[in-house]
Amino acid sequence: MATVFDTLLSGGLPHPPPTIPPPSACTSLENPSWANLLFSLCILFGILGSYVPQHHRIISRQSSEGISPFFLLLGCTSGTGTLLNILILSRNVLGCCRYIGGFNCFAAGLGVAQVGAQWACFVVIILLFLIYVPRDTGSPELASPPLRSWKNSFSNTRPTASTALIVTFACLVHFIVHLIFAFYIAAIRPNNLVSYANFLGVQATILASVQYIPQIFTTWKLGHVGSLSIPMMCIQTPGSFVWALSLAMREGTAWSSWITYVVTGILQGCLLAMCVMFEIQERRSKAKGMGSVMNGALSGYGAVDTSRRQQVEYGNGDEEEERPLLEGNRMT
Repeated sequence: MATVFDTLLSGGLPHPPPTIPPPSACTSLENPSWANLLFSLCILFGILGSYVPQHHRIISRQSSEGISPFFLLLGCTSGTGTLLNILILSRNVLGCCRYIGGFNCFAAGLGVAQVGAQWACFVVIILLFLIYVPRDTGSPELASPPLRSWKNSFSNTRPTASTALIVTFACLVHFIVHLIFAFYIAAIRPNNLVSYANFLGVQATILASVQYIPQIFTTWKLGHVGSLSIPMMCIQTPGSFVWALSLAMREGTAWSSWITYVVTGILQGCLLAMCVMFEIQERRSKAKGMGSVMNGALSGYGAVDTSRRQQVEYGNGDEEEERPLLEGNRMT
């Protein structure tokens, strides 16, 4: 791991490169503000905690129904671009770690840790999506031709196992290709690393801007929340804007590092509003159904009770018809 960071920091050159900052350039990172440190730590633990409800919901339901594979694919590729973007842009800050000490290095690298934690938590969702993909062997879609089933699986609210494998493989290939390309630029054209980082940031922003569109469509088509976690979105929607502000205030970052979270916060807010609407409708329909059952049971009990009361007061009609015949037989 040290070789990886040294290669990025040194531009892939065997001699001391100009990209490693001199000690005089690292003085601004010494003695960090405790307020900023605590704020960054709160964001880091908030990121980790916000994904716990989503992980728990998929595991508890034993299903990833309602989660769009396109949403996961776009989210993973967007997160990979953002992670590599901030790694490249923060290489000078990370290069100061040899001068400023462990604690100051930890404080300076919290921005990278935040993005890395978010990326890792999203990868866990993809793994859970692969593990708990709905398996319905009786579905007619599984009997369709391979090309047709592959196309339908991406638009279906119940994705297949093949879809989960395709998404996982595509995310892995995307990460490896961009990582190799970053090392190639660092070794051949180190002066173009910042341009490549900005390209990754723009790419991540574009992918993030359309990431929630397939999920919004899938949730709307499904008509209920499915395996999505409303508590996660309640935490992440406002947290995206706070996180973007935190990254914008950090040293060594650019607009391409934080604009992604502004876009995702807006689109995730739209998805959250839809999920809350569906959840309210579902609870109202359940309450109405329970009310109908209760009213039906009470009305049935009342009808039986009324008929019994009439029998007690007025007697059974059949008994009244049979009584003269019995009395007539006795007289004879």
